[in-house]
Amino acid sequence: MNAAVAAEASAARRVAVVIPCYNEAIAIGTVVADFRAALPQAAIHVFDNNSRDGTAAVAAAAGAVVHRVAMQGKGHVVRRMFADVEADAYVMVDGDDTYAAACAPAMLERLFADRLDMVVAVREPVHGEVHRPGHAFGNAMLSGFLSGLFGRSCTDILSGYRAFSRRFAKSFPVLSSGFEIETELTVHALELRLPVAEVATPFKQRPEGSMSKLSTFRDGWRILGTMLRLFSAERPLLFYGVAAVLLASLSVLLAIPLVITYLHTGLVPRFPTAILATGLMLLAALSFLAGLVLDTVTRGRREMRLLAYLAQEAPR
Repeated sequence: MNAAVAAEASAARRVAVVIPCYNEAIAIGTVVADFRAALPQAAIHVFDNNSRDGTAAVAAAAGAVVHRVAMQGKGHVVRRMFADVEADAYVMVDGDDTYAAACAPAMLERLFADRLDMVVAVREPVHGEVHRPGHAFGNAMLSGFLSGLFGRSCTDILSGYRAFSRRFAKSFPVLSSGFEIETELTVHALELRLPVAEVATPFKQRPEGSMSKLSTFRDGWRILGTMLRLFSAERPLLFYGVAAVLLASLSVLLAIPLVITYLHTGLVPRFPTAILATGLMLLAALSFLAGLVLDTVTRGRREMRLLAYLAQEAPR
């Protein structure tokens, strides 16, 4: 009886495969066909972001539902995906044919069986030349930084292959516009302490003629900047508290010789240094107070996001 109920529930689940695309005409047909074979009951949606190489036409010919997103940037595409598509679970995958569609059923099974909100496909290169050294190093550095920042392990925060619950998708406030969206997805889950898991998946090279849209240095700096911005927004007391301690320490170091001179002579000979030390201490106090105020605001904002999450239907 339990098996029959489980089978019926599995058949009733609405699964959507959502694929962000920009100039992926070479690969998108294969991606749609592979996910059609791996998830025959799923609806496949391709979100074309102003491609100039016929990506939309190839995707439509392969049987996908094609949406067009005018605002350039992967973050804008993800915002439209989660807003426009209705499903119980979402599988998001890049349209460059580097991820294994055969892993999608296992990711969804893990999502539903363990009642998770996100399952991240951790990329395992099929050979050493798949990952560019700069990207591999940057991913490891950023993943470690984020893990230390929020206290939970993240192996591959830049993976573009993930499964989400409806609760996650409909409560996620997309703020990023570009490739830093993966970082924001991870931070949202970590900050609200949502149940997540990781599943290893093969990672292969792009098809011949397909070009990566990532820039090692430009997008690396953008992602790092996003992480620092999120740190200041999600941990304001710690962020501004550290700044306050540094400013106060510098002020004390500058003031010590002045105090010693004053105790010996009764004079303050270096007024500019005294003014600087006083100003730094005032800035330290203001920084600490700003952290206290922003921490209260952040707690309220976090409660609103959690309420938006809880307002969505629980996984079936």
